[in-house]
Amino acid sequence: MKEKGNISINTENIFPIIKKFLYSDQDIFLRELVSNAVDATQKIKSLSQMGELKEEIGDLRIEVILDKKKKTITISDKGIGMSAEEIKKYINQIAFSGATEFIEKYKEKGDSQQIIGHFGLGFYSAFMVSSYVEIKSKSYIKKNKAAYWKCDGNTEFEIKESKKKDRGTEVILHINDDSKEFLEEAKINEILGRYCKFLPVEIKFGQKEESVEDGKDKEGKPKHKTVKTDNIVNNPNPIWNKSPKDLKDDDYKAFYKELYPFSEEPLFWIHLNVDYPFNLTGILYFPKIKNDFEVQKNKIQLYSRQVFITDEVKDVVPEFLMLLHGIIDSPDIPLNVSRSYLQSDGNVKKINTYITKKVADKLNELFKDDRKEFENKWKDINLFVKYGMISEEKFYEKVESLALFESVDGKMRTTEEYKKHIGKTQKDKDKNHIILYTSDINKQDSFIQDAKNRNHDVVIFNNVIDSHYINHLEQKLDKVQIKRVDSDILDKLIDKGDKKETVISDKDKEKLKTIFDKIINNQSTVVTIEALSPKDNPVTITLPEFFRRMQDMAKTSGGGNPMMMGGPGEMIAVSINGNHKTIEKILKAKTSKTKEKMASQLYDLALLSQNMLTGSELTSFVKRSLDILAK
Repeated sequence: MKEKGNISINTENIFPIIKKFLYSDQDIFLRELVSNAVDATQKIKSLSQMGELKEEIGDLRIEVILDKKKKTITISDKGIGMSAEEIKKYINQIAFSGATEFIEKYKEKGDSQQIIGHFGLGFYSAFMVSSYVEIKSKSYIKKNKAAYWKCDGNTEFEIKESKKKDRGTEVILHINDDSKEFLEEAKINEILGRYCKFLPVEIKFGQKEESVEDGKDKEGKPKHKTVKTDNIVNNPNPIWNKSPKDLKDDDYKAFYKELYPFSEEPLFWIHLNVDYPFNLTGILYFPKIKNDFEVQKNKIQLYSRQVFITDEVKDVVPEFLMLLHGIIDSPDIPLNVSRSYLQSDGNVKKINTYITKKVADKLNELFKDDRKEFENKWKDINLFVKYGMISEEKFYEKVESLALFESVDGKMRTTEEYKKHIGKTQKDKDKNHIILYTSDINKQDSFIQDAKNRNHDVVIFNNVIDSHYINHLEQKLDKVQIKRVDSDILDKLIDKGDKKETVISDKDKEKLKTIFDKIINNQSTVVTIEALSPKDNPVTITLPEFFRRMQDMAKTSGGGNPMMMGGPGEMIAVSINGNHKTIEKILKAKTSKTKEKMASQLYDLALLSQNMLTGSELTSFVKRSLDILAK
């Protein structure tokens, strides 16, 4: 018997609402319909396992079929099916009270996808792309007759008996003219690959049989053959659902390659599996992290019961863990999730805390089990570890004992090990441990060599986050100061309170200062005469630590480099070694011109050692050097 009726909703404009406000999320219609098919299939499996299904369940594969000629997409399953009464109950009755207010609210927040999940509208997402939709369904209950349902996007529907013989449901979408892109095989493959890649039931995608030209016959007339394409688009049993004891390293590496085909092998990984106080499975991989945050982000995928939700997971995992790659799957996160939900849900916050703990535990395990291997990996993971230490207090507490200082000689030490190592040679008069560092081994080589000649150690801080990390360490570590090796002369970097004298008089100091002030001619430069070792350089140029850090932090904060060497408000220190023989020679030179020429040569050499001599100044230096050699 044929029946007509009205879909039971509390507003008459549901379909225009769906089409208007969810238009930007059109792709999700296929995810919703395939997910419904998976649910129906899982239910028939459960009934069979409970002994409530007498017949064999048979092949439970779900099919997505594209028919370009008829302009249809069909999603068919062999699940529990529906009777006419069940279609009326589950399809026709939509709880949509307060629709207008709710949609206006979510439209403002950009959470249009939440509308679908909140009101159970997954099936109705089909009308975003369809001029009309048909359902053919046969219930697993033998006595129930097969049913046919049709709706053209208005609130009216048609329902009658169907000739369908097999258990399950077919949903047939008649694609409208505005959505022709969904009649392309590549587009459907893309959507299935994104949303359905790991659904727990096998998904087959294919096109209806079609006749294509296949050469010519003897008379030169075109021959045709019938072609049908189909392929399995998903992996229904991904390794995150398996027990770690059943998996080998090669299994984890192969899965990583499946997720990120063009990436290098991961360094190591964590297999997540917890069922209390929330459900969570997944695998997080530690990639070889590049010195660039943005390149690394958005590589963790969030799933709910193996259905892809999003790869924007910054509310599920801490910001610093966004540098990891992998999969998180939690049924406690609804399929149609919104940003506001992720930010406020208690389970999401617990997941965030749990993942942070698991990562810290894994790092500690690696450090304790194989220190040498951990040190080998440190160069690839230190950026991520430091980022976590800065941004998460609990993470800092868990990993501070394994964070390493890497010296220029390649040795690696923990904080306590390093303080002990420099305890005798790098303590100042106030008992502070002075950690010297380089941000560029090649550019700062002369300063590093001077430090090593004094039996001082220099560590490497050369990644994008180190300027922030150094500040954080100084706040955390008691009686520790961290200074760049070229930020001052060594006797000032590690001030032991020793009083040293110059061989030249105070009157000669004033003469020297006048000469150098004249040739430098820069108000931002401070010239001082220092009592240094005769073995130290005659002239040293440094930028105080404060300005260096401001420069480095400006770079990492995306502000460029507002304080270039010699820029406004910046103080450059020029230290003249009053005990160097060459400085004495300047004072003994017969003419002012010779004195200034010698001073210019020493000053330019100091600039050269800091990579600050460029352009016309460099040209003048080369010419002057050649003149000196000629004489």
